[in-house]
Amino acid sequence: MGIDNIFQAGGIVMVPLLAFSLLALALIIERLVFWVRISQRQNRVVREVLNLYRLDNVVGTLDKLHQNTDLPMVRIFLAALELEDATPEDFRLALESEAQAEIPLLKRFQNIFDTIIGLAPLLGLLGTVLGLITSFASLNLGDVGGTKTTGVTAGISEALVSTASGLVVAIFTLLFANTFRGLYLRQVARIQEYGGQLELLYRRRYERGEKPYASSR
Repeated sequence: MGIDNIFQAGGIVMVPLLAFSLLALALIIERLVFWVRISQRQNRVVREVLNLYRLDNVVGTLDKLHQNTDLPMVRIFLAALELEDATPEDFRLALESEAQAEIPLLKRFQNIFDTIIGLAPLLGLLGTVLGLITSFASLNLGDVGGTKTTGVTAGISEALVSTASGLVVAIFTLLFANTFRGLYLRQVARIQEYGGQLELLYRRRYERGEKPYASSR
């Protein structure tokens, strides 16, 4: 059965299901590109920044950060390191505040994914109900094997195709949504880990009486 035939057999609910599938596909591609870019560069850049800062190379640290401002963790570091005369408590609050500001970017489209996952099976169920209604409306016990059995067959086909389509869209979206949720949780853990390391290094510099980072350029 071709795509056109499947779409026709599924009935009216195939229209929103098709829209959901195209929307989910577009958002999945965007999230894949985002997470691939993060995975390839961010950990390496952050480790280099921490090593530079550990060696008291504050100018090199600043330059490295400004070269990679498209990365979320880099923006978190910059928000704290560019504070003037910040105490360790101020530094920690700046890290936490900027981390909270970056969370919506990391969780982007999650609500849309959840909506598609919830609505797609319901639309499939609606198609099932509509298909059964069509079948029962076409059923005529006195015409068994006659021409009206075509309507019964069409109604059953609509019920099965719409149900299967709704489940396919929901399962496909759920697979990627859970993957992105796992990547988000891992990223939050790394932000806490690397942010804690940077805070510790800053606190040591502060206790040694050295100037804050932004003032040392």
